[in-house]
Amino acid sequence: MQSKLNLDQHLISKARGSAKKIAEDIQLFIDNHTTVAVERTIARLLGIDGVDEIGTPLPNIIVDHIAQAGVLNQGIAYFIGNAMIQKGLTPQEIAEAISAGTLDLTQLEMASAKEISEKINAIAVEKTAFIKSNRNKREDYLKNLGEGAKPYLYVIVATGNIYEDILQAQAAGRQGADIIAVIRTTGQSLLDYVPYGPTTEGFGGTYATQENFRLMRSALDEIGEEVGKYIRLCNYCSGLCMPEIAAMGAFERLDVMLNDALYGILFRDINMQRTLVDQFFSRVINGFAGVIINTGEDNYLTTADAFEEAHTVLASQFINEQFALLAGLPEEQMGLGHAFEMNPNLENGFLYELSQAQMAREIFPKAPLKYMPPTKYMTGDIYKGHVQNALFNTVSIMTNQGIQLLGMLTEAIHTPLLQDRALSIDNAKYVFNNMKDISSEIEFKTGGIIQSRAQGIVKEAADMLERIEKDGLMETIEKGGFADVKRAKDGGKGLSGVTTKGEHYFNPFIPLMLGGDR
Repeated sequence: MQSKLNLDQHLISKARGSAKKIAEDIQLFIDNHTTVAVERTIARLLGIDGVDEIGTPLPNIIVDHIAQAGVLNQGIAYFIGNAMIQKGLTPQEIAEAISAGTLDLTQLEMASAKEISEKINAIAVEKTAFIKSNRNKREDYLKNLGEGAKPYLYVIVATGNIYEDILQAQAAGRQGADIIAVIRTTGQSLLDYVPYGPTTEGFGGTYATQENFRLMRSALDEIGEEVGKYIRLCNYCSGLCMPEIAAMGAFERLDVMLNDALYGILFRDINMQRTLVDQFFSRVINGFAGVIINTGEDNYLTTADAFEEAHTVLASQFINEQFALLAGLPEEQMGLGHAFEMNPNLENGFLYELSQAQMAREIFPKAPLKYMPPTKYMTGDIYKGHVQNALFNTVSIMTNQGIQLLGMLTEAIHTPLLQDRALSIDNAKYVFNNMKDISSEIEFKTGGIIQSRAQGIVKEAADMLERIEKDGLMETIEKGGFADVKRAKDGGKGLSGVTTKGEHYFNPFIPLMLGGDR
C-alpha cells in the first residue's frame, strides 16, 4: 500500500518491536499459569455441558471440585482423563457423577501421565475436527453464497429476548446488514459462569449462551439464503468467562467476537493476571475457528479525550496485534478497533479523524479494522446525529475500513428501533456507493494537517511503547497508562481463580489449535 501520510517506517518498526517484547514478556507469565475459566473451557471442549437442578453449569461444578481439593494447578484434563481410564466413563458422565456426589476425582488411583494424555487427546482431536468443520462450512457459504462489500455493515440488536433479537436481526439482514451483533446483557461480563439455554430476559442486551448462539446462527443462515449472502454473527468474548464463550462460539459457528486483551481490566475491573491468561486461550480458539476478533480501543476514547489520547489507541493496537500473533491469529482475523469520537466542536476535527483512520489503515494493512461510530458526543439531536454518522461513513470509505459499526441517529436516546437501523443502513449505503472509489482518487497535502497529525501520533505511540517496554505492561496499567484508568495487579475481580501450573498440567487443545492443521 502506498502511504498517503508519509509515515516514518522506522518509527513504526520500532513501535511494533516494543509491542512484541511487551507481549512476549507477558506470555512468560501466561505460559506458567492457568485459571478456572481456562479449565472450564477445556471441560466444555471435551464435551461437558448442561446444568444441575439449581442451574449451576456442570463445567463449573467439575472445576470447582478440583479447586476445592487444592489441585486446580494440575488441570482438569489430567483428572478427567484419569477418571475415564479408571471408571470407563465419558467426560459428561464424569461431570454428572461429580454433580450427584458419587465420584471424587482426587480419590482415584492415578494412571501414568502418558496414558492420561493419550486418552484425552483422542477426544480433543475429535472436538477440534468438529470446530474445523464449522470453519469449512463458513468458507463454503462465503464461496457459494457470497458476502457484502467492505466496509461490512455491522449493526446491533439488543432487546434482552433472544426470540425478539432474532426477529430484529432478520429484519436487519433484509435491510442490508452484513454483520449482526447480539449485545450482551449488562453485567454478564462479571459472572463467573455462563448461563444456560435460551433466555428471554436481559438488561440492555441478551445473555450470551450457547443455545442463544445456536438459535441466532440458524436464523441468520436462513436470511442469508433468502437475500443471497452470508451474514456474520458477532457476540462478546470478554469478561470472566472469556475463553468459555470463545469455545461456545466455535461450536456454534460465530464469525466475529469482541475480544480485547485489556478491555476487561480497564473497564470491568477484572484482575489483570486473570484477564491476560484468559485472553490467550480465547484467542487460540478464535484463531483456530476462523473468528475475526474485535479489539476495544474505541472504549478508551469514551473515558479519555480522543484528540489528546489518540496515541494510546495506536499503542494498544500494536499490543493487541502482538498478543493475537502469539495466539496464532493471522492479521486477516484482527479487527483492531478505533473510533470516530472527537468533539464535533473541534476545529478541523474531520481532518483529524481522517488522519487517524488513514494511519490505522496504513499501519495494519491486512487487518479488517473495526471502526466505531460517534457515541460520546451524541446528544439526542437526531438530525445532527445523522450528519455526524454521515461524516463517520465518509471517513470510512475514504480510508478503506473493514468493519463499520453503524451509528444510530437515536444514540443517547434508546437502543435501536427497527426504523433507526434502517435509516443508518441507508445512510451508509448512500455514502459508500456515492463515494465508492474516492480513496484511490485522493492524496493528502505534504506537510499538511492530516499528514502532520498522523506522524505526530506515531511518534507519541512509539515513545509510549518504549516506556511500557521498560516499565512493564502490568506496571503501566497500575499507573493509569491506558484510558486514564488505574488498576492494581492484585486487585479487581477474579484473582482467586488464577494459579500456577503444576507438574502434571497439560491443555490438550493448545498444540492442536495453535498452529495446528486448519
